[in-house]
Amino acid sequence: MDTILIITILVVIFALGFDFINGFHDTANAIATSVSTRALPPRVAVMLAAIMNFVGAITFVGVAKAIAKDIVDPFSLNATADDTTGSVVILAALISAITWNLLTWYFGIPSSSSHTLIGSIAGAAIAAAGFNILNYSGFSSILIGLVASPFIAFAVGYIFMSVFKVVFKNLNLYRTNKGFRTLQIFTAAIQSFTHGTNDAQKAMGIITMALIAAGLQTTDEVQEWVRIACALAMGLGTSVGGYKIIKTVGGKIMKIRPVNGAAADLASASVIFGATIIHLPVSTTHVISSAIMGVGSAQRVKGVKWGVARKIVVTWLITMPISAIMAAIIYFILNIFF
Repeated sequence: MDTILIITILVVIFALGFDFINGFHDTANAIATSVSTRALPPRVAVMLAAIMNFVGAITFVGVAKAIAKDIVDPFSLNATADDTTGSVVILAALISAITWNLLTWYFGIPSSSSHTLIGSIAGAAIAAAGFNILNYSGFSSILIGLVASPFIAFAVGYIFMSVFKVVFKNLNLYRTNKGFRTLQIFTAAIQSFTHGTNDAQKAMGIITMALIAAGLQTTDEVQEWVRIACALAMGLGTSVGGYKIIKTVGGKIMKIRPVNGAAADLASASVIFGATIIHLPVSTTHVISSAIMGVGSAQRVKGVKWGVARKIVVTWLITMPISAIMAAIIYFILNIFF
């Protein structure tokens, strides 16, 4: 069998594996608040997230196209009969991203799947062809989105919680909590849907990039089988759940009550969906954690456990450079065999 075809098949397998891992790694982000407030039992919340992740994943493709062409121009990696560079770059990036996701999942750290994937693509591509291979205009837009979205989510979370405090200040606490627990069933569904619209797109973009690099397609259109396969992988991964990360996101940042959970869900879902509409990949982990911090700050600044938040932020900062270095090393190792 042709070497490029073998590598492309491996890329598809690893990309679906990344989507599966992304599903259980980031499930916690979508349902942590609803589980921590007991609005939903963990098993029910996970299944709801799996279904809505699948629906979200098959609905949009804009983010997939951005991943496929805005970090590195896949046509510049286009392989000839004896050139496997582009395919090896993508395979190395996937192995690096999967490794980092598994490590952070094992230790219960809500790191960013988006940061690790984007950092890995850049690192492997630079190792193969130098810094000029990067599409700087597209890459800078993605970086701006990744950096700005947590701050926007913090602000939106703060605003939502501030409004809720004014609107519901004279209502009976028990009735308010009961009403918001019911609302959280819907906000968890919305949260999971938006997660699918953005995060599942990344694996679609990777597979599309691999098909272009292997000369198997000539446009950046996402093929139907790619959309369905990635949506299924994300949904199945979500159904496995990520209970270690649920514990961190749902309880260690702040004590979450139903009103806080609903405000955080609505804030983060609006930011993620807004990014999807303008075709920007964002870190759902960053957005959701930042929205929770914003909600906590509006409630009571001292109520936010800033020490835990600081550790999460440090992980955010180191993910991209570590992933880039890992991907570069993996590229050089794979290059020995291919």
